[in-house]
Amino acid sequence: MPTITDRNNSKATPHRIVVVGGGAGGLELVTALGDKLGRGRASVVLVDRASTHIWKPLLHEVAAGVMDANTDMLEYAAQARWHHFTFQQGELQGLDRANKTIRVAPLIDNDGFELLPARDIAYDTLVLAIGSVTNFFNTPGAAQHAIALDMLEQAEHFRHRMIAACMRADHRPSTQVNIVIIGGGATGVELSAELRNTSEVLGAYGLHHMDPRRDIRITVVEAAPRLLSALPERVSYKTEELLGKLDIDVMTSEKVSEIREHAVLTASGKSLPADLTVWAAGIRAPSVLAQLGLPLNRLGQVVVSQTLQTEVDPDIFAFGDCAGCPWPEKNTTVPPRAQAAHQQADFLFHALSRRLRGQSLPEFHYRDLGSLVSLGRFDAVGNLMGPLVGKALFIEGLLARFLYFSLYRMHLVALHGWLGMAAGSIGHWLQRRTSPRVKLH
Repeated sequence: MPTITDRNNSKATPHRIVVVGGGAGGLELVTALGDKLGRGRASVVLVDRASTHIWKPLLHEVAAGVMDANTDMLEYAAQARWHHFTFQQGELQGLDRANKTIRVAPLIDNDGFELLPARDIAYDTLVLAIGSVTNFFNTPGAAQHAIALDMLEQAEHFRHRMIAACMRADHRPSTQVNIVIIGGGATGVELSAELRNTSEVLGAYGLHHMDPRRDIRITVVEAAPRLLSALPERVSYKTEELLGKLDIDVMTSEKVSEIREHAVLTASGKSLPADLTVWAAGIRAPSVLAQLGLPLNRLGQVVVSQTLQTEVDPDIFAFGDCAGCPWPEKNTTVPPRAQAAHQQADFLFHALSRRLRGQSLPEFHYRDLGSLVSLGRFDAVGNLMGPLVGKALFIEGLLARFLYFSLYRMHLVALHGWLGMAAGSIGHWLQRRTSPRVKLH
């Protein structure tokens, strides 16, 4: 099997940092490391199964058609060229700690041809940032009939099916499109609101016979007693009130027992008609982590210390959704949120820079800054936390929408700098002035 980097010449080569996973945290980390260390002090390598990056919290907007992914995608190879790191495309397959290499699966194109062979990639420091995948909780029929929103391809698949269903219904009088979203967390709530926005816009693009509120029925099903159960009750109740004004049905305390091709069944005996079913009810760590020989917690995450190093190997780090990092202040682990991955990426940038200088590593401490939920153009709600606030502060309206908008801009700043973010935002705004409000193809 080919090996990237000849270890016989290791004395003549710079320290090799390999980051697996180009999500929000992983890409921010290699960008910062490449800018500071990638011109000789270290060799920085990013490994990801995809060729492009899109901020995962935006996938619900892609699914609803309110965002064209082509305008927000970033080519890993281009980012590598601009920021002095190397990109290797392929899926993580295994780990050889003794020889300090990872195994990457062969890259196969859509026609079944091998573009790149299976490879061993050598590392001096390894960082795992492979995120999370959908957890169907072994629900019968879920994997076969529900669409998850883990990847861009899934979001695009849902959008195509949604528009096709609406077009068919438009030419069949008294036909209703039923969309069921399983999971009342941030993804499910935000998707439901964006879908309502899409339904109201589609009439301007040819679906003139459909009533957006009557003919497109959207239902959110949540097993917990309330939506957004991880957030303060006031945020949950306000969100449910806003969804009600959008004619979005909310069913709480309803556990899904089975998903069929055109129906969702609940444990209480209800059967919901479903032309499209979205599963947004939970996440789990990728199964490949169980094949690496590293200690895992009960959620399948790699167990790390507060330095983000694994318990058994100080040369292997993990962060983001795939890592179980202690949160001593709450006697639990750091939650799988975008803000946590962003904080950990910034921490690791400084920690790895110190490590290369032979200095001791600091400890990571998570700062919960609150949570925001966007209801698209309709509204936004959330809570702020931190030393300046003193306690959880409920916010909504323009302030909440501005802060939610700023979250993605801060991600762009980490990737492109302030000037690049500003230029890109202006260009994106100008493009939207001449583009349809919903992506139709």
